[in-house]
Amino acid sequence: MRQRRRIAAFGACRDRSGRIMFARSGDAWELPGGRVGQGEHPGAAVVRGFAAQTGLAAWVEKVSDVVADLAVEGDEVVHTDRILYDVRVRRGTPNNGARWGDPARLPLLPYTARLLGRPAPQPPVPPAEPPVRDPAATRMQRFAAYGLTTDPAGRVLLTRIAAGYPGADSWHLPGGGTDFGERADAGLLRELVEETAQHGRVTGLLDVSHYHNPRALGPERHPMDWHTVRVLYRVVVDTPGVPSVVEAAGGSTADAAWFDRADLGEVQLNEFARRAFAHHLG
Repeated sequence: MRQRRRIAAFGACRDRSGRIMFARSGDAWELPGGRVGQGEHPGAAVVRGFAAQTGLAAWVEKVSDVVADLAVEGDEVVHTDRILYDVRVRRGTPNNGARWGDPARLPLLPYTARLLGRPAPQPPVPPAEPPVRDPAATRMQRFAAYGLTTDPAGRVLLTRIAAGYPGADSWHLPGGGTDFGERADAGLLRELVEETAQHGRVTGLLDVSHYHNPRALGPERHPMDWHTVRVLYRVVVDTPGVPSVVEAAGGSTADAAWFDRADLGEVQLNEFARRAFAHHLG
């Protein structure tokens, strides 16, 4: 069997009585939403999916959770990263079979039940081989997790992007792409060790954003339609040490260091790190 990955986003819309809007899927029910397209913000995917499945115009209030699951589909084991948003809808009657309902009283698809914190079976999946990477590929969609990471003294942990990668020599938030079968928060803590030799704990989910560059130039040495969905967490390192890069040579991280907040204005930050500090570093 082969591995395959996809990214999807869903919306939980509650009315004043606590009922949730559901869309029909065969004999069961699911949250409206769907797959995130190439170059599409996950929040936009929710709005699009809500309109298609319920006929209602929705808007995103906040991101509430990020999970991952594995399922067998034909001869593939599919890893799906699922982003859950709290959404609101304009007044109207749902159509296309959608309805308001109590999740305790409806048969839910297993991943929908898990998104809502309800028990659901997770059948075992067989081992699967990673897909053979095509060196001539011109499109890539990636799921990644990063941490706005501080220590008890308030210092900020950053990593410097290695030569040959987009944004080379600028300082970035620690983190990176998640592995097959790995949740975003677990992937972040693994990357934190590999890139900085620091052991942290996730204390909150801050945001989900995306980056799309139709002609990105990286180690492939040819233009790529590159789309990354990025989960941002708040992370604390309770016992900080001297940062060092542990991952194998040739990776995307050249260096790691702690910085005092007062010095961040003098640091060459990439755009993602600048926005994270502007919005979430209180």
